[in-house]
Amino acid sequence: MPPTAPTPVIPAPVAAVGPSPARDRRFLAERGDPYLVGVGLFLAYAVVSVGRYRRMGNRSWDLGIFEQAIRAYAQLRAPITDLKGPGYNVLGDHFSPVSALLAPFYRMFPSPVTLLVAQAALLALSAVPVTRVAARMLGRARGLALGVAYGLSWGLQNAVDFDFHEICFAVPLIAFALEALLTHRWRAALLWLLPLVLVKEDQGLTMAVIAVVVAIRARRHGSPRAVPYALAVASFGAVATLLTFTMIIPAFNTGGASDYLTKVGGAGPFDGADVKVRTLLWLLIPTSGLLALRSPLLLAVLPTLAWRFVSSDHHYWGTDFHYSAVLMPIVTLALVDALPAARRSPRAWLRSYAFHLPAAVTAAALALTTALPVGTLTEADAYRVPARVKAVEKLLDTIPDGATVESNVGPISRLTSRCRVFWIGRAKGIAPDYIVFNNTSHWVKDAPGYARQLHPRERYELRGVIQGYVLLRRV
Repeated sequence: MPPTAPTPVIPAPVAAVGPSPARDRRFLAERGDPYLVGVGLFLAYAVVSVGRYRRMGNRSWDLGIFEQAIRAYAQLRAPITDLKGPGYNVLGDHFSPVSALLAPFYRMFPSPVTLLVAQAALLALSAVPVTRVAARMLGRARGLALGVAYGLSWGLQNAVDFDFHEICFAVPLIAFALEALLTHRWRAALLWLLPLVLVKEDQGLTMAVIAVVVAIRARRHGSPRAVPYALAVASFGAVATLLTFTMIIPAFNTGGASDYLTKVGGAGPFDGADVKVRTLLWLLIPTSGLLALRSPLLLAVLPTLAWRFVSSDHHYWGTDFHYSAVLMPIVTLALVDALPAARRSPRAWLRSYAFHLPAAVTAAALALTTALPVGTLTEADAYRVPARVKAVEKLLDTIPDGATVESNVGPISRLTSRCRVFWIGRAKGIAPDYIVFNNTSHWVKDAPGYARQLHPRERYELRGVIQGYVLLRRV
């Protein structure tokens, strides 16, 4: 009997996979999570920062200094900051030409509020890459948790609460660079790092350390061609820092040297040791539960901590002000880098610790926020302008546009957008049209007598005293 032909096997028709609205919505939501975190943080940062300005709660002259520089850039002039001294070029103080990027916005909206809103936007932008890469490596829920924890970290909140500073440009650059590093996009990581040398003179060293980590990671993951480029960027960062401190800043500085470099090395190794240890603990425990120590990314905090801790200026040692903002994306993404390996550890306690740590870090950030600037948003006073502030503003409005004014903290930020303002006692032979200062602590007993002490050849008359603010006019 001849063999029968095999029966052809006809595969059953495969059902076409059509669009799934639920899956599409979930995909869009996951893609949009980092931006929602960023927008939420921007609103919170802006309300905190602008609210402090509206209440005349500025704590330093920094906002006025940066406004004078950016106002000059907007008028296509050299960045002269008379608050530091008549004719003082701010590039002789800190080398931060990146701040010129805000000049077009300031030209449209000439107000210190423009600077504060821009800073809020830049700091909030940094949460986008942090949240995105955390979600990619750890899952959506943990990524969101760490994005929120990062945005509420004490370093960022203190920066938002302390006027405006150029480091707001460095924070997103570092965050985007580290995101690219963690996703093995070596060229993108290096390109994000390069602008750091235009933000501040010390950031070249941070750039160098991160570039070295890029070289190590690229070699380990089979991309040897990226190694020489990373080492070149690292060398460029180190050389740029050296040249900026020794040549560029002195060229713009009237004293022919960097004022801040003279502070380095002035502190002994144990000066303020208690403060420095507390800073390290704040940096590592609430933000990463110490697990960031398992990642080489944490090496990038060393240049900033080094110059702060060897400085003779004790203001650099602690957790106040804006000095720790650039460290926050490094520590958070070092944690993100360390968590996957810790979750695969053969030690059960470490796996459990890594599994629960994102929630714990987020809980710590939320708890600490009750005592940090964003926590004030739950108070009604955060949205009100006190009557005393309105009275002081009315007094300051009597100073005409274009006048020369000698002032201290308080009135400065209300005048730098329309007057030439000097720090009180630093006019250096220039007799200003007006002298106005915050005297709520009664540090001046005789205002006209104090004016004569500042300018013996001129005569000033008292024009008003409101809520402790004193205004005198030259006659």
